[in-house]
Amino acid sequence: MKSKPPLHRAALMVSLACATACGTDQRAPELSADRQLTVDTGSVMSGGFSLRYTIEGTGTPALIVGSAAYYSRAFSANLRKHLRLVSVDHRGFAASPGHRDTTAFALDTLIDDMERVRLALKLGQIAVVGHSGHAFMALEYAKKYPANVSHVVMIGIAPDLSAASAAAQEEYWQATASAERKVVMEENLRRLPDEKIAAMPVSPGQRFIQTYIRNGPKAWYDPRFDSTPLWAGVDVNMDMFNHVWGRIFRDIDVTRGLSTFDRPVFLALGRYDFLVAPPSKWDPLRPLFKDLTIRVFEHSGHTPQYEEATLFDEELLRWMKL
Repeated sequence: MKSKPPLHRAALMVSLACATACGTDQRAPELSADRQLTVDTGSVMSGGFSLRYTIEGTGTPALIVGSAAYYSRAFSANLRKHLRLVSVDHRGFAASPGHRDTTAFALDTLIDDMERVRLALKLGQIAVVGHSGHAFMALEYAKKYPANVSHVVMIGIAPDLSAASAAAQEEYWQATASAERKVVMEENLRRLPDEKIAAMPVSPGQRFIQTYIRNGPKAWYDPRFDSTPLWAGVDVNMDMFNHVWGRIFRDIDVTRGLSTFDRPVFLALGRYDFLVAPPSKWDPLRPLFKDLTIRVFEHSGHTPQYEEATLFDEELLRWMKL
């Protein structure tokens, strides 16, 4: 029998799937009344999974893959003035229809779910957006369906989630994280050790979320930020996460297919992101993309679209020429 991944690694997989951040643009997650009036919600069925979506804003359609509940909170109100944001669940955030073989979580299947949503909602050509591990989904979708994509936006991700990348991530933490940040992390670990989280009478997904919240100093520019309210209504399908984050994204080769891939890619990274390998790990891959723009946000952790929302919006919209 295979041993289960330790909680801190499991939480890293969840945080790489759906992380929020704070810092210079710290904001409450609640939607204002005028934004609530513009929200369209629904779901698309695929393979027994109900993939929920939210649609907000006007302009170029941007399909954001991940958790509809989470990512509808992670991008600014201002961005909705320029982009029609379509946040959609993948199978890891959809209500589980029961145990599924890992073939239900093949990367091609997840990508085809995105296409199913695009067709069902009649979105036409889209900008495809992925944050953290979802960035891989966005890029691979664009490779498979390039005619359907105008822009690719990848946020907060390393070239892969391999053991070598994990080692680079730890080295980056040890070498560059401040003493204060490390002290806060140690305090959090003493207050809420893995054993205490494991004993919580909640679902495995909720235990992962609790671990992620505890590990905040590695996720956010502000090491003391409490992201609890941002996780409201979010749960995870652990069969999906263990397979996709633990295996597929561990072994992924993002360079595959780049020789014929010509969609423009915007890669947004946070200087204080200690959940993935540092930005320098993208340097050898730069020449392999035909059109790659990398922007490192100096006051962000894992989620620059939330932490430095104003600057992120300016950079993204300028790049998209909107």
